[in-house]
Amino acid sequence: MNYNRRKFIQSTGTLVLGGMALSGRAASLLSNMAAPHAIGLQLFTFFGVIDEDVKGTLTKIAALGFKDMESAFSKKGGYYGMTPKEFKAMVNDLGMNWTSHHVLGAPFKLPPGTKLPNGADGKPMVIPPMKNLRDNMRELVDDAAAGGIKYLVCANSPTATLEEIKSTIEVLNKTGEAAKKVGIQFAYHNHDMEFHAVDGKVPYDLLLSETDPQNVKMELDLAWAVKGGKDPVEMFKQHPGRFPLWHVKDLDAERKTILPVGSGTIDFKPIFAAAKSAGMKHFFVEHDGPKDPLASITSSIGYLKNTLKV
Repeated sequence: MNYNRRKFIQSTGTLVLGGMALSGRAASLLSNMAAPHAIGLQLFTFFGVIDEDVKGTLTKIAALGFKDMESAFSKKGGYYGMTPKEFKAMVNDLGMNWTSHHVLGAPFKLPPGTKLPNGADGKPMVIPPMKNLRDNMRELVDDAAAGGIKYLVCANSPTATLEEIKSTIEVLNKTGEAAKKVGIQFAYHNHDMEFHAVDGKVPYDLLLSETDPQNVKMELDLAWAVKGGKDPVEMFKQHPGRFPLWHVKDLDAERKTILPVGSGTIDFKPIFAAAKSAGMKHFFVEHDGPKDPLASITSSIGYLKNTLKV
């Protein structure tokens, strides 16, 4: 599906435990790191699979050690065929937290010449009409509030023309205001397209500068940003505190194939070391359209725990 949305490591200094003091270098590095966070998962990784057995899929995810869930689109519509409260109860009963939810910014359209992938039954997927912020903002915000989630995220919104960018900015600002009134933080999730200039202007730069920095935060998809030619650490320096949410996936050397975290070429160490300057509160593993979602996230969480020492 071409639409596919596009700790913390130990520092090189040594933290000596057991009552021994931190070296100056270690203390300096540690001060740049945020407090530990639970490892999260974006359920879009299981798109087309989770709807066959929602509870069974979530049970397997919980068993691997994932704690924060970010929900996405479902063939069943709504929240995997449930109300917000029902979905929250299921996630909580499995020892996890439902932290965030993805919605569309505008009506979904497949890119020209593309088709929906086949589902688990081998037949082309059929998904119900998906609500979007442009047309259904109030309902989507109210649903998020009913589910008690902390974040509502625009997963994608048109930015191919300056007119589309302007419309997207208007939608984001309006949603940010509405979400704030019900105690939810709103954010925007990027792909790589937002980093490609449109009539001499970079869409992502406009999204950052023309949306309210408090009401509209950013969920930075690290891999899509890298694919778009950006250095996440430099982005954090330029816009400190603007990126409370991250998506974590990997890419091959050609920046074409998505891979489990730690299986590709992205250097996550300096990125996670800059978590505090980013303002990162939660991060979610994601793999768009993997052949085996469970194998992919097993590999990713293993890398995060054993290599990055999350």
